[in-house]
Amino acid sequence: MKELFVNPYQKICSHVDFVFGNGISSSLSSNIDIEYSKKTGKIKSFSANGKLIGTFRTDGGIALTIYGATLFLKESQFLQNCIVPIEDAVPFVSEGRSLFVKHVLHCGSNVRCGSDVAIINKDQSILAVGRSLLPFNYYSNGDKEWELSSSGRSQIRGIGVKIREGIKSRTA
Repeated sequence: MKELFVNPYQKICSHVDFVFGNGISSSLSSNIDIEYSKKTGKIKSFSANGKLIGTFRTDGGIALTIYGATLFLKESQFLQNCIVPIEDAVPFVSEGRSLFVKHVLHCGSNVRCGSDVAIINKDQSILAVGRSLLPFNYYSNGDKEWELSSSGRSQIRGIGVKIREGIKSRTA
């Protein structure tokens, strides 16, 4: 296996800061476990205390787990990567079902098309993690190009977040 020029912990921290925002990596402890790819020798995933935090995706993103999102939520800036659904959608999202655009109450400004997001309730506890299919301005009610309903939410239809894991869908 080829030796890395950068300390693996520093690489993970800089990658987390790049994807989720500066300072988010400060919630990572220095004794994280790193799994490497057997073929390439690159970092594949990282965990702490035997619980997976995230996996590096081939497109440069990080696929978060619920544990990883809970860990990063300790930093207030991570809220810019979170989406809050309306109360009626909370049971479905926590079961691992997709979140529709019309059920989004609030969306953080760091949400981009294809980025990993945490779905939280109003009390800021994690409901699910998934991948956003639309950028921030599609969810926000400040977009003038799209028609808004009387409640101020976007009239765009369809799935907004493809949920990977919900808190009730976990078997562990």
